[in-house]
Amino acid sequence: MNFNDIFKSSFLENVSSISVLDMLLTLVLSFGIGLFIFLIYKKTYRGVMYSATFGTTLIALTMITSAVILAVTSNVVLSLGMVGALSIVRFRTAIKDPLDIAFLFWAIGAGIILAAGMIPLAVISSVVIGLILLFFVNKKSHTHPYMVVLNCDNHDVEVKAREFLKKNVIRCTVKSKSAVKGAIEMNIEVRLKDDDTDFINILSEMPGVNSAVIVSYNGDYMG
Repeated sequence: MNFNDIFKSSFLENVSSISVLDMLLTLVLSFGIGLFIFLIYKKTYRGVMYSATFGTTLIALTMITSAVILAVTSNVVLSLGMVGALSIVRFRTAIKDPLDIAFLFWAIGAGIILAAGMIPLAVISSVVIGLILLFFVNKKSHTHPYMVVLNCDNHDVEVKAREFLKKNVIRCTVKSKSAVKGAIEMNIEVRLKDDDTDFINILSEMPGVNSAVIVSYNGDYMG
């Protein structure tokens, strides 16, 4: 018997179809786990602009993965077709936060495990992963960094402004500096004392300081 004879035999005709109860149970459970993943994502999100669309995608991705795995396990020909179809799909959406990749794999993995019939493993692993993420992501291990964008007239004003910053913050590090005739602009990373930003008001009123702006900074972008 060669490869073609396998598909000509009655093997495919005798494959038992998935019952409606199994379909509904899988979809309901995948929705529940996807919703749990969405809530964990919402609780652990630390970016500037929260994307509700990405959270909804996690729910849909869990359910879609479960449906695909159910279809693949019930039909050999369909499984080969799925492999061919998915091999030509290209996702070009940029992932800015590495943690988002973990949530995507979590949703896909939960859907696969659930559709494979390992319901306790899918539920328990999702709960454990969610608790770990809540603990480590929300754990404050250091002070939150900020960036001060300072625009001043000359070098003397720059020195006075930096000395003032050093007295009012925990850490003061110059990240970039640009100078043109009559103006100096600096980006300075600072760590605040008790999240007090009142010093920026005094800094902006110093003679020779044209503007002083403080923004939140997470290492990748400012906002």
